[in-house]
Amino acid sequence: MAQPSSNPTCSGTANIILRSSEDDPEHMLPHQRKEAMKKTKARSMLEIDGRTGEGGGQLVRIACAIASVITQPIRITNVRGNRERGASIEWLARVTDAEVNGLSVGSTTLEFKPRESPATSKLFTGIHDRTVKIAADSAAASTLLIFQAIFPFLLFAGGNTSKKQDQPEHIDVEISGGTNVSFSLSYEYLDQVLLPSLEQAFGIVVERKLKTRGWNLGKMQRGTVALRVHPIRVGDSLRLRNPTACTMKGRNRQGEDFDLEAIDVSIVAPTDMHESLSQALVQNLGDLFPAVEVIFKLLEDSGANSRIYVLLVARSWPSDDEGASAGAVLRWGRDILTSMPKAANSKKGKNKGDNSLSSHAGTGGLASMSKSVATKVARTLYDEVSTGGVVDEFLQDQLVIFQALAGGLSAFPRGNSDPADDKVSGPGIEEAMAALDLTDENATHGLRKDKTTEPFGEGTLHAQTARWMVSQLLPNVEFYNKGKVCEGVGFAVEKP
Repeated sequence: MAQPSSNPTCSGTANIILRSSEDDPEHMLPHQRKEAMKKTKARSMLEIDGRTGEGGGQLVRIACAIASVITQPIRITNVRGNRERGASIEWLARVTDAEVNGLSVGSTTLEFKPRESPATSKLFTGIHDRTVKIAADSAAASTLLIFQAIFPFLLFAGGNTSKKQDQPEHIDVEISGGTNVSFSLSYEYLDQVLLPSLEQAFGIVVERKLKTRGWNLGKMQRGTVALRVHPIRVGDSLRLRNPTACTMKGRNRQGEDFDLEAIDVSIVAPTDMHESLSQALVQNLGDLFPAVEVIFKLLEDSGANSRIYVLLVARSWPSDDEGASAGAVLRWGRDILTSMPKAANSKKGKNKGDNSLSSHAGTGGLASMSKSVATKVARTLYDEVSTGGVVDEFLQDQLVIFQALAGGLSAFPRGNSDPADDKVSGPGIEEAMAALDLTDENATHGLRKDKTTEPFGEGTLHAQTARWMVSQLLPNVEFYNKGKVCEGVGFAVEKP
């Protein structure tokens, strides 16, 4: 890939102000100073308490992601943690010509003041300058969390169109860091669950390739992912494509009204473990999901006994005939990232020159570890599917930002697993939810509008925090019935 003339490669600089000398008011002509003042005074500073809800890196990523899209100055106080923060925010600051303070380790306040929108960013003014390279601060930092932070900006950076057709030119992105790290989505989850769901729901197209794998288990290893983002056109907004696939119509907690089509299995583990782990997964999945086909999509050597990763993705057609005919597929993903126990992974008893897992663990230990991993991940997938929702708990919180930016109604509920739902919603609310038609402009009649003063709604604390955060930055977004239904703002980038 050719590098742009202004290379947005980032590595996490502390307490930076990304501003060139030509942008200094003292060096501006009168009309330039006037235009600069318009940009900086267009929106007042939004104060955000970083302790709210989940209160970690997710809050910071969502805040800066949306702020960069809508050109909103923000100040986040009481920030804790610094994981995956520097590289993504520094890149966003560079492309939005923002002032940033508070990226240093130990800083508890972060200020982010963008001045350029996705349509006016100087780094995307030329068709051939649409290449992005970002290096995570360390091999243990997740490439996928960095991508999540910059993705919304890239999605709306559709100001350049090719000469042959009125379509935005794609943006090539390469990020180095971890691809399979703790407390983050993996590349496999992004590839098999998140991006297919975004394309199906909103028409968002992202081509992707895993170039090298990166780990934070065992000896840290830096990997690289390559993505090609296809932005939407300036003036356009996101909108739900298959509304009938995203309602609770005809569903219950046991999921008795739909059949799983298949369960996809991805294994990245030491070669010696492949056979026993595959057999244990087939047995566990067969017991929990009788007659459901098990498809092995990936069987790869992790290269170290300390690296064991498994992803299971259950796929099903929605119960609604119209949704099924539209090609909608429901997906639930569950994964596990773990290592062999230290005792089994020690050098004691290892045959000289033999680095295989079996030489460390023995046949019995190998089978035991495989059974433990398979039992845990299969059970968590079963519990997830049994909620009767249309998304898993991780996908639900990752879709919130796109629901909020999109126009119209969208719903990605996880079922009525919380007994308190009926009490909070009130008589008739659940019936209205079951009969919800997202294509009807009066669909929210009968539902109860959520208060957004604190994290709210069903699902995990991450999902609740995500809804609260987008509500602060996009005041016109509305949620109903404990966050199950969202009426987005229909954001569109104005033509420069």
